[in-house]
Amino acid sequence: MDLNQEFEYITCIVERVLVSQGVNTIVASYINMLVNLAILFLLVWIIKYLIRHFVVESFKAFTDKTVTTFDDFLIQSNFPKYVGQIIPLLLIYYSLPYIFADFPGLLEGSFFSFNLYIFLNIYAIILCVWIVRSLIRTSRNYLKTQEEYSDKPIDSYSQVVLIILWVIGFMFIFAEITGESVVSFALSLGAASAILLLVFKDTILGFVASIQVSVNDIVRIGDWITFSRYGADGNVTEINLATVRVQNWDNTFTTIPTYSLISDSFQNWRGMQESPGRRIRRAIYIKQNSVKFLTTEDLQHFKKIKLISDYVENRQQEIDRYNEKNGVDKSILLNGRNQTNLGIFRKYADNYLHEHSAINKDLYIIVRQLAPTAQGLPLEILCFSKDKRWENFEYITADIFDHLIAAIPFFKLKLFEAPSGDDFQHIKFDSRHTKV
Repeated sequence: MDLNQEFEYITCIVERVLVSQGVNTIVASYINMLVNLAILFLLVWIIKYLIRHFVVESFKAFTDKTVTTFDDFLIQSNFPKYVGQIIPLLLIYYSLPYIFADFPGLLEGSFFSFNLYIFLNIYAIILCVWIVRSLIRTSRNYLKTQEEYSDKPIDSYSQVVLIILWVIGFMFIFAEITGESVVSFALSLGAASAILLLVFKDTILGFVASIQVSVNDIVRIGDWITFSRYGADGNVTEINLATVRVQNWDNTFTTIPTYSLISDSFQNWRGMQESPGRRIRRAIYIKQNSVKFLTTEDLQHFKKIKLISDYVENRQQEIDRYNEKNGVDKSILLNGRNQTNLGIFRKYADNYLHEHSAINKDLYIIVRQLAPTAQGLPLEILCFSKDKRWENFEYITADIFDHLIAAIPFFKLKLFEAPSGDDFQHIKFDSRHTKV
């Protein structure tokens, strides 16, 4: 007796016993089928229990001892659990012909006649999709831990593959239900391509944008971007098929459509982060009526300032030679060439920046005047800090301007500042509104 005959003999034991006891053959067949189903469900439950509590747990214990993290991500994506369902599925698949030997219509009838094989095939297709999906998610999570892929939009790629996987899975399911071939079903989709394009418009745009973002290296995970249209100002934490997630500096999150990265304008600060310095650019506003020519006494005073003592002396010698050569009458200070307190201060600020340890001397260091405004004469400082971290950058900037603002009175200059309420309180007027 071969293996098939042995299975048929085993699955019909209950029926033969019942018939031998005088039970009706049809009733005995139904009871035999129900008993076999109960035994099958019990075996499936035992196998799933053993797989869940022994095989999966053993795999977890094995992954804990390995160095690589790939197998750890397999556990997180339930890969062993899905693979373990293959054995119960095969047991059910190959047991049904023997259990329903007296009821072939349930196995080979149409879908509306409760064809069990259709349900099993659909479940098998879904199980295959789950297994492949867990592998894709495992690969995605593993690649995110690798430094060379940390700034790549891995989520976008994985989502595209998952969409294609589910489309293929639904094609096989539909073909299984209708009895049509997968090829003919795929060809029929061509007629509905316009509808599909309309339904999946955002997905297609996101897919195209993800490719362009990656190929053109527009944005990476970890980049600091400013996107005023969406109120985003912070680090990119995630790039997927439909959206880009930005964690703002106040720890809120802003979601930006991926397609907007190539259709709209935004600011990416990666160039600054990769450069040897971060730019400091700020102006000090000087009251113009405090700018004046320097007398001999003023020059002697400024020669005592270490950073500019050599400059003041050498510059004055050059000016004196020019005035003597051209016979300039210096009884009036306006005549000829002269130094000003603002010019001396500009040189002082320039030397101070060159001496500052936090400033990158290989990049621009400029102290310049801008066009006068109603708020005074802007004296702009432009330089680059070596440390590009935000908190240190702000500290360096504040340290520089603390010093320069405090130094301004030493050069007999005044800062412009709009008068406040306290300033007006110190002004007294008589009854005729004339200042006393």
